[in-house]
Amino acid sequence: MRVILADDSTLLREGLARLLAEEGHEVAAAVGDAAALLAAVDADPPDVAVVDVRMPPTHTDEGLRAALEIRRRHPAVGVLVLSQYVEKRYAAELLGGDPGGVGYLLKDRVVEVEEFLDALERVRAGQAAFDPEVVRRLLARSTHTDPLARLTPRERDVLREMAEGHTNVAIAQRLYVSRSAVEKHINAIFDKLGLPGGTGHSRRVLAVLRYLNS
Repeated sequence: MRVILADDSTLLREGLARLLAEEGHEVAAAVGDAAALLAAVDADPPDVAVVDVRMPPTHTDEGLRAALEIRRRHPAVGVLVLSQYVEKRYAAELLGGDPGGVGYLLKDRVVEVEEFLDALERVRAGQAAFDPEVVRRLLARSTHTDPLARLTPRERDVLREMAEGHTNVAIAQRLYVSRSAVEKHINAIFDKLGLPGGTGHSRRVLAVLRYLNS
């Protein structure tokens, strides 16, 4: 797969580029700021852009805003955010956008190289790859809203697993319930949240996160 890396840490950029090359992937560009990231993606769109949140010049949310722009300009390009921070406003907007490959991992919680590589592959395949802690913080934004309060504890468990990007089969295995039970819970979640029951794995997750941003 072709990847563009964007991180203001030269050490991290070089390390990721070497890792990806060793795994047989092509690093089309490795840049240190949002402007260079957008220019690189516009010039030759990759399969996936790996983006940090905080980059020059202000080191606040340039990376996420660039990720949103990539999704707008190049919806076929997957975006994997790799950061130390959860910037809630733009994270929810990114994850609640059009269906497609989107991921968000926290650097200090990626303890195995395989976790990063697996997330990269999932994003390229149009699936979701969310760190559970990112999901937890985004869910925490909406505790003041009534619709989520209507969910049962088991429906909340299923919602959390959905938001992490797991399939129905995987959710059933992780929660020790049948696949049909998972499907019933998901239908109930969509009904209670007023969301259509889409057929796509990523569409389902993004629909939930779009609601959380409302």
